[in-house]
Amino acid sequence: MTATVVDLDRLTAAGVRDGSLAGRSVTVLGLARSGIALARFFVDAGCRVTVYDVRPATELVPGIESLGRRSVELALGPDVEPAGTWAEADLIATSPSINPDFPTTEPRLRAALRTVVDAHLADPSGSPALVSEADLVLRMCPCPTVGVTGTKGKTTTSSLIAALLAGDPVHPVILGGNIGIPLVERMTELTPQHRAVIELSELQLPTLSRGTTVAVYTNVTSDHLDRHGSLEAYRRAKRRLAELVDLNGVLVINADDPVVATYGSLGRAPVVSYRLDRPAAGGLGLEDGWIVASAVERLAVAGGGEAEAGPRGRIMPVAELALPGLHNVSNALAAVAAAMLFGVAPNAIRRAAAGFAGVEHRLERVATVDGVQFINDSQGTQPDAVMAALRAFPRPLVLIAGGRDKGVDLSGLGPVAAERADAAILIGESGPVLAEMFRRHGMTRVELAPSLEEAVARGDAVARDLLEAGAAGSSGPATVLLSPAAASFDMFVDYAARGRAFKAAVAALAEQRRAVGSSR
Repeated sequence: MTATVVDLDRLTAAGVRDGSLAGRSVTVLGLARSGIALARFFVDAGCRVTVYDVRPATELVPGIESLGRRSVELALGPDVEPAGTWAEADLIATSPSINPDFPTTEPRLRAALRTVVDAHLADPSGSPALVSEADLVLRMCPCPTVGVTGTKGKTTTSSLIAALLAGDPVHPVILGGNIGIPLVERMTELTPQHRAVIELSELQLPTLSRGTTVAVYTNVTSDHLDRHGSLEAYRRAKRRLAELVDLNGVLVINADDPVVATYGSLGRAPVVSYRLDRPAAGGLGLEDGWIVASAVERLAVAGGGEAEAGPRGRIMPVAELALPGLHNVSNALAAVAAAMLFGVAPNAIRRAAAGFAGVEHRLERVATVDGVQFINDSQGTQPDAVMAALRAFPRPLVLIAGGRDKGVDLSGLGPVAAERADAAILIGESGPVLAEMFRRHGMTRVELAPSLEEAVARGDAVARDLLEAGAAGSSGPATVLLSPAAASFDMFVDYAARGRAFKAAVAALAEQRRAVGSSR
């Protein structure tokens, strides 16, 4: 074993720029999005890099190609012994899904990593450390950071925070983490003047040893029990960001969420709460149709003192938000809180929030075709997210759902779906189970479709039937909502591929409508 293991506590972005990692041997585990970014970062820093992945090279062609001409040793496939890939390594860096504590990590790799962790704890100078991409970023990042987590809403909230912070032209903003590009590849270009917004999932949180300047929580319900084993373990993973928040920073919590509301006592940083009611002192809320603030204090890095607000603490009318649904009002409150902490002016917050239409695959408005609007909520894999989506649109409403069961309790979805949706078109492995549940709660129009494309066609036909029949006393528009309440892996590589397939099917449907119209 090499005696020159990397000391993570002394690693900085400036040091990497100056060559502190040159000549070091690094093993990267996993050749997916984060692993690719790690490999490129370490090669560009002058390291000798080995990449291990249990999948064969034939399944990793796009990832291999994305490394470009960088010199990387590839150790790929089920016949490779993982421990051998780091026998001479100074550091082991991992993709977020690879963790010795996750039962979903490949068993042989999991056991080998446990040995590495135990050896490093016994002798840090003689055994390489194990570091995740997210932890590496927070160790090196030279600028203030905003970490955003939650069971649902974190991508929308992260993206909106970045948009609001961009209202301050003095401080450039980058957005990454679980969304967009892995931030490790941006580290060497960042300065203390930047602001980094980082979406953090339950995969990344357990690997962190450092916190963010501001920690923002949307909500914590139930998800990913296959990985964490129990609801308590999942909640324990989610608490990590609150426990680690910077002492000179702020913890932003959703006072309406019964789990998140208890997090205020976990860290030692000040707390700013937000809620869909009159704001508590030092927090944000709603009053007379406005988002209002009650004496929110700016961060020290933003000059300290009370953040600027309009008369009676007003920031903007709720009606100006482009995002649909009450849950997105809550997300907007969280984002406005973060922007105020950094001293963004109220008028700049208002302009940016009013112009923010959302992010792809999260209540994304795809198209309206002859009075039927199509909404892509492919990221709605968890029942609470689907229920929020159902409540965001009036009837007539047709729900497209189904996929691979995530092992979470779906019982609460049945009555809400039956109340809010006029019909459901169900796909994938969980389609029959959802069909039985929806019928049991009184939904009478339930169909199974063999593909997403067929589901879009059937959803469109049903929506038009509902419009013609004057369903729910409405003349339109009708809504066809893809919000699956399930993972995508039975039919698609990920939720994004499922969302793109939905949009392609809608585009094909629109083209068919145009062709029919032009032929008349």
